[in-house]
Amino acid sequence: MASTKMQMNSGLSRLSQFLATVLLAVAFVTMPAILSARAAVDIQEVKSDSGVTAWLVEDYTVPIVTVRFSFKGGSTQDPAGKEGLANLMTGLFDEGAGDLDSDAFQERLDEVGAEMRFSATRDSIYGEMRMLAEERENAFELLQLAVTSPRFDQEPVDRIRGQINTRIQRDMRDPNSLGMEKFAQAIYGDHPYARRSDGTIESLGSITTDDLHAFHKRIFARGKLNVAVVGAIDAETLKNELDRVFGSLPQDPDLTKIDRIQPKLGQLVNYPYDLPQATLQFVYPGLEREDPEFFPAFIMNHVLGGGTFSSRLFNEVREKRGLAYGVGSGLQTSDYADALIIGTSTRADRAQEALDVLRETIAKVADEGITDEELATAKTYLIGAYPINNLDSSTAVASTLLELQRDKLGIDYIDRRVGYIEGVTKQQVKDAAQRLLTADPAILVVGPEMPKAE
Repeated sequence: MASTKMQMNSGLSRLSQFLATVLLAVAFVTMPAILSARAAVDIQEVKSDSGVTAWLVEDYTVPIVTVRFSFKGGSTQDPAGKEGLANLMTGLFDEGAGDLDSDAFQERLDEVGAEMRFSATRDSIYGEMRMLAEERENAFELLQLAVTSPRFDQEPVDRIRGQINTRIQRDMRDPNSLGMEKFAQAIYGDHPYARRSDGTIESLGSITTDDLHAFHKRIFARGKLNVAVVGAIDAETLKNELDRVFGSLPQDPDLTKIDRIQPKLGQLVNYPYDLPQATLQFVYPGLEREDPEFFPAFIMNHVLGGGTFSSRLFNEVREKRGLAYGVGSGLQTSDYADALIIGTSTRADRAQEALDVLRETIAKVADEGITDEELATAKTYLIGAYPINNLDSSTAVASTLLELQRDKLGIDYIDRRVGYIEGVTKQQVKDAAQRLLTADPAILVVGPEMPKAE
């Protein structure tokens, strides 16, 4: 008997083949118009009778509907001793629901040509479905079953658990994974952010089907639900589908309270390992998404390391010295902690040199800020690249709208974003750099033993 995942892939192929055929036929005619329209996305707020709110972008370019949604409460909600519960659960929603066992559910997905996937992050459970507009009713019926009545039968539970165990065993032989795990424990202590989202072989082994049903009941509720829909569906039809899929869920989730935490900085975490290549990571303070200095910090990060080929770090580490193939930085904004993270990999015998160059480059940005040219170039890129990176497909639009909802940025954020970026001054960037980059960072080195002090 073919595995259920192979059956699912058959369903994916049907939709993918349909999309490829249609998009190839219309691409040359419609692509300029699509990109132009996406630069000013028309977002509707749709509220169902049961109180479920979704952001909708109607798009009839191709007869496809994309639905993406999230429930607050990811791996941080795993009970002690049951780490990996959220991640395991998300691998099981397409493995049987309602009266359909795993094989029957996969066959129905195949018949209607729908794609369904779920995933867990530290803070949220995500779900997504893409469907043919003509099969909308059948597809939403399957989504409703998955969301409200997952089966969690023992056979698929054991099979998916075995796949995760294989990944854990592989990670336990990977020095970079082990180093990152040690680093997370050092900077987050006993906070849930220090735990592996996959869990451990021991914690996974303790998870029962009762645990999965109880976790699902705790997390899946309308009160902490965000939904984004893009495609060939109108607002009135969507209202009915929102009630069908989510309307029977309880109003409020039963979430364990999680405290915000400041990463413990000012430490060097060394994971010595005899490798030809060393991995380096710096953690500096971050800032919350609603912080008034977010956009100055956003531009500062782009100039420092977020701009990849145009960044200061790329120029100093790779172009001038050939220390690494790549180096970058990013602002990480999570529900309970924020950080500015900088990372690269280099030859083990040049790890100290790379560390010194990173420190010097970061210190120069903190001391001097950025140039007028860097500011202008960063603004141009960050404004121009946004539609290309975030609004160039129905899936990308749905993902973007969902994150805007999660961050509570407002339905008109895409229009306001340009003004936020254009209004940033060079002094504001320098102030943000001094605020974040003058701290003593936490540093991870996977590779050669490094001195604890300079």
